[in-house]
Amino acid sequence: MLGRGVYPEIHYADVMKPFVQLVNRVLLLLLLSGSVWADDPVEVDVFTSGTGGYDTFRIPAVVGAADGTLLAFAEGRVGGRGDSGNIDLVLRRSADGGRTWTPLQVVWDDEGNTCGNPCPVLDATTGRIHLLMTRNLGTDHESRIIDQTSTGTRTVWVSTSDDHGVSWSEPREITATTKQPDWTWYATGPGNGIQLRAGDHAGRLVIPCDHIEAGTKKYFSHVIVSDDHGATWRLGGSTPTDQLNECAVAELPNGELLLNMRNYDRSKRTRALSRSTDGGEHWSAVERHPGLPEPICQASMIAIEKGGRLVFSNPASSEGRVAMTVRTSEDGGRTWSAGTLLHTGPSAYSSLVDLGRDRVGCLHECGDAHPYERIRFESVRLPATSSPRPASE
Repeated sequence: MLGRGVYPEIHYADVMKPFVQLVNRVLLLLLLSGSVWADDPVEVDVFTSGTGGYDTFRIPAVVGAADGTLLAFAEGRVGGRGDSGNIDLVLRRSADGGRTWTPLQVVWDDEGNTCGNPCPVLDATTGRIHLLMTRNLGTDHESRIIDQTSTGTRTVWVSTSDDHGVSWSEPREITATTKQPDWTWYATGPGNGIQLRAGDHAGRLVIPCDHIEAGTKKYFSHVIVSDDHGATWRLGGSTPTDQLNECAVAELPNGELLLNMRNYDRSKRTRALSRSTDGGEHWSAVERHPGLPEPICQASMIAIEKGGRLVFSNPASSEGRVAMTVRTSEDGGRTWSAGTLLHTGPSAYSSLVDLGRDRVGCLHECGDAHPYERIRFESVRLPATSSPRPASE
């Protein structure tokens, strides 16, 4: 019989130790990336009105950075719920798919002036995030800007981040190349911009916007674009008809762009759609879509699965700002699913982001007594295939 001095005793724990260490490292990486919880639902209040020195948080916008970090933007309204006055552009970031968020950071505080309408876009080529915004004097109200009796007017600005939202450049004004002299009111987004993937305009950054003409006071949707990775910005096309403003844009697999717009035609409480085949330079005749009811409110739309599926969110009611709902379309926005209801009560603005694995995140305004009590981030699992509604419904 061989003694222990010839063959040392082997302990099971010693043999398994390297394997256990390897498994633990893999699990840690998965936990940090959020993959372990990828299928778990997320529902987190990111901004709560009455906290952080702000009376109200409004106007959500969310975008995914190149490293997977989620950036949630909002307007931090100091003096009240209204659209004018002392308003800062604020941000929180999440590295785990929206489950936890960093402390509030201020991207732009221009003393007592109004900084808002966040509309971020990721340039996938450079990894840079461009944040388009608007500004006006805090003492100037929208009605006076439209009437041209205000001290100043609305101006257009951009700030950038090269470290996934940790720090931001000093805002740079681009009004001269993105706003016509006879336009009064102006808004970027709010929500998100896109970068075109294919065709003659591949790489182009496109930001959905809206404006009001002086004199006629007509509302139009339009886009601004950059073909040099954000170094310069210029006007794209405007819609051929009015009674439209806040809008969202998405690229379809055939390269066509779809513009989904807030509709002021009170006889048709539904969303308005327009299309472009030249990268946003021109837009088709506007159609009101009966499958997308709205109470006259902002909404969000993104393309996922390389543009093969559209996802849309809004308060899905023609009666009032309630019932935040997420819908899908498999045919370029011609028909839409019945949707998933996120919040039955008061709801208003929203912003969508692709989380991968048939999931999207929806950053949306909601509350119990009114829609502006909080801005919540919620993950939504999309159906494998949607059930389109007939366009005539």
